Amino acid sequence: MAAQSDARPVIFAYDGSELAAFAIDEAARLLATPRPALVVTIWQPFDLGFVPVRGVSVDAADIEHVRHAAEGTAGEGAERADRAGFHAHALALEGAPTWKALVGLAQEHEADLVVLGSHGRTGLSGVLLGSVAASVASHWQRSVLIVHRDS
Repeated sequence: MAAQSDARPVIFAYDGSELAAFAIDEAARLLATPRPALVVTIWQPFDLGFVPVRGVSVDAADIEHVRHAAEGTAGEGAERADRAGFHAHALALEGAPTWKALVGLAQEHEADLVVLGSHGRTGLSGVLLGSVAASVASHWQRSVLIVHRDS
């Protein structure tokens, strides 16, 4: 087994949703911890793509405001991951499409695993918006944990 300092990180896609929080908890249940993790919130101007931390309103046209809100959301996710047993660092990353930014980050950090929740869009919204989870799974050559809603 690799030493902690040699371990490759787990990348968590964290958008501030209940499903993203559940994905962190589920990964902690399934994986050996402690281990390094990077909790990333992907953002873009005019189309946030994440839920700001409670009590924070965001002007989507103000790039610095959006970046700051994304950093807060990523920080919230990293705190949750720390409580779950990971050694987590937060990152807010501007990128579009979201799946491509996640795959690029995973490649850059040579991640062992990418963890994300699937919102399960179907029908027309699934066709128009696509699935970040499906796109990451089809473009990342290592393991992907797609966590679905607990029903």
